[in-house]
Amino acid sequence: MWCLPFSWLYRIRPSVVHDPFKALTQSTFTNDFRACPPNPNQLRWQPFDLPKNPADFVEGLATVCGAGDPKARSGVAVHVYACNQSMKNKCFYNADGDFLIVPQTGDLHILTEFGQLHVQPREILVVQVHMSVPLAGNGMLVTFQQGMRFSVQVSAPSRGYILEVFNTHFQLPDLGPIGANGLANPRDFLSPVAWFEDVDSVDYLVVSKFQGSLFSSRQDHSPFDVVAWHGNYYPYKYDLAKFMVVNAVSFDHADPSIFTVLTCPSNTPGVAVADFVIFPPQWSVQEHTFRPPWYHRNCMSEFMGLLYGRYQAKEEGFAPGGASLHSMMTPHGPDQEAFEKASCVELRPTKLEGTMAFMFESSFSMAVTQWGQNGCSKLDGSYYRCWQGLRKNFDPNWKPQQTEEPLTSPEIIQS
Repeated sequence: MWCLPFSWLYRIRPSVVHDPFKALTQSTFTNDFRACPPNPNQLRWQPFDLPKNPADFVEGLATVCGAGDPKARSGVAVHVYACNQSMKNKCFYNADGDFLIVPQTGDLHILTEFGQLHVQPREILVVQVHMSVPLAGNGMLVTFQQGMRFSVQVSAPSRGYILEVFNTHFQLPDLGPIGANGLANPRDFLSPVAWFEDVDSVDYLVVSKFQGSLFSSRQDHSPFDVVAWHGNYYPYKYDLAKFMVVNAVSFDHADPSIFTVLTCPSNTPGVAVADFVIFPPQWSVQEHTFRPPWYHRNCMSEFMGLLYGRYQAKEEGFAPGGASLHSMMTPHGPDQEAFEKASCVELRPTKLEGTMAFMFESSFSMAVTQWGQNGCSKLDGSYYRCWQGLRKNFDPNWKPQQTEEPLTSPEIIQS
């Protein structure tokens, strides 16, 4: 039975004991998605840089793209982070929405008001999330829900991706005909390990994200002085290796929705504010078909990243730590090499191993920020060339055998 997400926190001092908030300048982090003119082209970024100078998690935040307005509680944003030092006497919270954090390299040790979480690459973290089912088990992903304070500690240079939603919270997708088990199982989500900190006489900086801007306030004690809590509103992590893939076993490449780990639903049934989708190691067993993703145009914005290995539809040029954005109704699909390889390969059971790609998919039409377009210097201007060598294979005189498909490029347009 669903209930309103909330938690009671029993703390040594009320969190209201702090100085007034003041504006904090952070030129690479924004929720203003109107600054750059629209760009419908397929976009790809080479791996984002790790910091050369000391930078903590907050200082290493940068926004790639997004849509909507946090003041209206409607929209999404995609950020990346790159840091090489821990947040010392400093914490962060998001008053605008939820953060889903996907580490790509480097472990994160996270202090929260609810306890501690240790997150490794291939895990995700959600800060501010409510699940309509209990959370327990083993995990690798992190979510921080709206308003939760946390501090990121690192022992080595770290980099990753963040999906922010303004509307509601992430939840498990409806399984429908799949049944009770499959995809991300509730038992595999982990909540923080109990811990609190009672520290006085320190100059502690609290950073707030409010209406798309950053502010800071100072207080003389640790914000992690919660000695007990109970409720259903807390951060959690999830191990992507525990995802149970449900795949096509006869023909055709199934819709990415079968790889959905978490979703943030909209008010329109079947339409998501954002989905977090992964493409993990799996068996591919379809026959008489084209196994990679179809060439397609659809009504969703697709931001993809690669955590490790190679992605089957882009084996060259799409590197771990980089990203791509295919905007709604802009055509995209496998590059020339992937198409030719998939068209000629013998169709026998094949296991895709040593790879983990993901997608932030949204019904919002996302705009690229100034930093994403020019500031990061990672935009690949030659991305479009990966499709230019695709040849015409159609022969009007060719007559297929009973089990063969016509020699054309499969393409889907979907709304």
